[in-house]
Amino acid sequence: MLLSTVVFAQRTEAQGLTFAIFERYLESFRVEAGIPGLSALVIQNSVVVWERGLGRRDVESGAPALPDTPYLVGGLSQTFGATLLLRKCVDQWGAQFDDPVALRNTAYPEPLTTLRQLLSHTAPGGAGYLYSALRYAALTPVIERCAQAPYAVVLSSEIFDRFAMLDSSPDQVLATLPTGADAVLFDAGHLARYADVAARMATAYRITSGRPQRNNDIPAGRVTASDGIISSARDLARFDNVLLSNALLAAATRNEAWTQSLANGTPLPTGLGWFVQNYHGEPIVWQFGMKRGGHSALIVKAPNRGMTFIALANSDGLTAPFALESGDVTTSPFATLFLRLFLP
Repeated sequence: MLLSTVVFAQRTEAQGLTFAIFERYLESFRVEAGIPGLSALVIQNSVVVWERGLGRRDVESGAPALPDTPYLVGGLSQTFGATLLLRKCVDQWGAQFDDPVALRNTAYPEPLTTLRQLLSHTAPGGAGYLYSALRYAALTPVIERCAQAPYAVVLSSEIFDRFAMLDSSPDQVLATLPTGADAVLFDAGHLARYADVAARMATAYRITSGRPQRNNDIPAGRVTASDGIISSARDLARFDNVLLSNALLAAATRNEAWTQSLANGTPLPTGLGWFVQNYHGEPIVWQFGMKRGGHSALIVKAPNRGMTFIALANSDGLTAPFALESGDVTTSPFATLFLRLFLP
């Protein structure tokens, strides 16, 4: 197993003041949004320079949110799906971005739609941008075809196990209600680890009239290239560092994923598995996730500055109010706080 270590840094007095301001505003935004618990960190040049758990991962017990608290990350799972597709199909198998999806997923109903188009949320026929988690999920059997293994197994072995992401589980079913088929694919040690992740996962809350109400109605789902992963801020920091180290993807392939895509010559708000935009002339790469009435997730990267902001929450208030599927991360006060303080 190749470990990916999260390194923590000492800060100067000036940096300490900046992070104190950042934390104070982040906490006020959390309270204003009615988010019970928030886990967040900032990475600079592969080093964690700030991390905090704010509020409660479980209101009733008073258990605090921590940097290693697991959450459902929703659509942020797309970054893992894209990474595995690019690794197994492009870098290792020689697939081309403009290959038809149906070449490796024969059940896919759009014969002319390409891998690039699904990865970039391009509408059918190349007619502009259309965010669709359901269409993106059709990449799951493509990855399975390239890897010759079920998606959950590929995710676990190629990323979670290899880089010691021990606060992560491919999905809730494996973590809480594994089937006999799961027991064939995963040994008892893996299943026990996933059960521990689920036991520590932040309780989901829906916010009603500004007050959190425990939400036990979110169904346990199976992982796809588009959704399903449970992870923590610290584990996502490991994943972020791995992407930069070229241990999973060739540098050129990763850079392609972080380059703005086009549809019939018109720029889209996406790369491949990521959103891509400029902020005051600075390229920004980001992704979000949401379980309506439950959890939410956000990652914002400034590659040229070597900086990443990761935040996870146990309500949907981190992302749901801001229509991030439209492709503009600056509608989020959480993201904008990071950008204004660290990319002035």
